[in-house]
Amino acid sequence: MAEWPGGAACAFVMSFDFDAEEVWIGENPQNAFRPGVLSQGAYGPKVGVPLILDLLDRHEIRGSFFVPGKDAERHPDSVRSIIAAGHEVGHHGYTHTSVTDLDPAAEREEMVRGLDVLRGLGATVTGYRSPSWDFSPITLDLVKEHGFTYSSNLMDDIRPYRHPNGIVELPVHWILDDAAHFWFDGASWTKTIRSNDEVMSIWVDEFLGIKELGGLVMLTTHPMIIGRPGRLRLLDRFLTFVREQGDVWIATADDVAAVTP
Repeated sequence: MAEWPGGAACAFVMSFDFDAEEVWIGENPQNAFRPGVLSQGAYGPKVGVPLILDLLDRHEIRGSFFVPGKDAERHPDSVRSIIAAGHEVGHHGYTHTSVTDLDPAAEREEMVRGLDVLRGLGATVTGYRSPSWDFSPITLDLVKEHGFTYSSNLMDDIRPYRHPNGIVELPVHWILDDAAHFWFDGASWTKTIRSNDEVMSIWVDEFLGIKELGGLVMLTTHPMIIGRPGRLRLLDRFLTFVREQGDVWIATADDVAAVTP
């Protein structure tokens, strides 16, 4: 079992993927000319982020926001508000294009451009989350080369661990992701939107299971999804549940990476 600060039974990180418009453009460049499609992403920085920052402030929780560089360029004030509120900002690509679709030169450019934008806005960037939760053959080398301390992309454990090159891995999973439960498929209309009660039950059971095993609970959400008014009620309920446990170390991803042996 992992040993957590203060003898906590488990660790919990509240993370956000600030995808905004770029998640649709990265999937299909033609979406750049479809304002109706892009408005789904624009909701995140316009409405979702301010509401989320208020909620985190009420719960006295610092979150980890992973931001694509191009979204940061579109919404610099939103990213600055996250930094000003004391939250962590991590790298989430530049164009939200899967690294598996890029050649080495393009992947390196994505890494560098994304870092330049985030650092230019005042962020201290130590973590990398791929737009696809995936790696190319050179991704981990680039992460090490550009001074990151951790990655948060893989689903092969419930505890943090180190890659051979020393980079800490903070595991994720679709179970603890809002998109898997709530993201409506507007193209096929075949994906049902789940209820808050269903997702609360799923998240609570996974949380308790990980807690029993002494692991890391990495909740991954998106301001354009979890930031809807009704779903913020779910997040409020879940964060209340987490805090009421009493023996949980609530930290940023950077904090967890720092204590990983």
